[in-house]
Amino acid sequence: MTKTFRTLDDVDVKGKRVLLRVDLNVPMENGRVTDATRLERVAPTITEISGKGGKVILLAHFGRPKGRDPKESLKPVAEALSKVIKRPVAFADDCIGEVAAKAVAALKDGDILCLENTRFHKEEEKNDAGFVAELAKLGDIWVNDAFSAAHRAHASTEGLGHKLPAYAGRTMQAELDALGKALEAPTKPVIAIIGGAKVSTKIDLLENLVTKVDALVIGGGMANTFLHAQGVAVGKSLAEKDLAPTALRIMEKANAANCAIILPVDAVVANQFAANAPSHAYGLDAIPADGMILDVGPQSIARIHAAIDDAATLVWNGPLGAFELTPFDRGTVVSAKHAAERTRAKKLISVAGGGDTVAALNQAGVAGDFSYVSTAGGAFLEWMEGKPLPGVEVLKKA
Repeated sequence: MTKTFRTLDDVDVKGKRVLLRVDLNVPMENGRVTDATRLERVAPTITEISGKGGKVILLAHFGRPKGRDPKESLKPVAEALSKVIKRPVAFADDCIGEVAAKAVAALKDGDILCLENTRFHKEEEKNDAGFVAELAKLGDIWVNDAFSAAHRAHASTEGLGHKLPAYAGRTMQAELDALGKALEAPTKPVIAIIGGAKVSTKIDLLENLVTKVDALVIGGGMANTFLHAQGVAVGKSLAEKDLAPTALRIMEKANAANCAIILPVDAVVANQFAANAPSHAYGLDAIPADGMILDVGPQSIARIHAAIDDAATLVWNGPLGAFELTPFDRGTVVSAKHAAERTRAKKLISVAGGGDTVAALNQAGVAGDFSYVSTAGGAFLEWMEGKPLPGVEVLKKA
């Protein structure tokens, strides 16, 4: 997959000023980073460029500031990053202008500098040509290692790729390789597990997947919309009943593409949306009128496991039930463990992504057993929807 993209293998960084776009948008509490996963992900690219004598100049955004806001400064993140990579990370109070230029000029080969939040300038999100030019003055080449921001055509995530020689960093390269193995050129048969609350947020995703995969498992609240469309009484369950025609259209498209749709055949039902609420498994013909479907039932889990067993490649996005509430996390957790077991046995390539998905796999204790887990939310979804990502397109070889 990455043969079609320029990577760090295609450039000598020694002595060069490398503008490296990374994802430093990490969770913070009281000025401290509470989850360093994204910092750990970008560490290999930073240390490789530094180790090869490149001058590393980090570009990143943090939060959604409306102008300069000290609460959304990257300074504490740069300090946390320094601990992760065990090297000094200098910091500049701006990402353009004299402050940035002086900080860059002071760099020796192998030094690392983090520039202030690019979104302190409104021109960043507008991909303003003047702002892109100001950033470009600071570097000789641009390396994009922020797949999670690749669906945005912003100055630092896409614009620079038109001004400077552009390359994919190692994190970006790993993501593109994994995604290529999952959907672009997968080992067949391919199964997708798509869960979550609403069909409305995943219509494009479902419509693209039915043309790419051999079987599609639909779980979570969105499955209720499909069940309702087929005439199943879903009680008080979350369901977008007005989207019944959309659900039927997706099923027809799947049928035409020879993609099997796997819906729940039974469900765990409770009277209230609360942890440890009294619950019972029912067949679909017996869902109580005042009941809420909060998880897939045991027969559905057995069908999902059988589908995973039949697959060579699995793509997963979204939980199968209300996984944040015990015991309604069971369907998601046991299915994730089953997929992890198949992956460990080298019988399955498993790729997962999306915020809730990563949380669910961590909860199941199996995130490290999947072939690849993407920490990118929106970009991962747009890629699964078959949409070109601006920050990736600009890295393609001519």
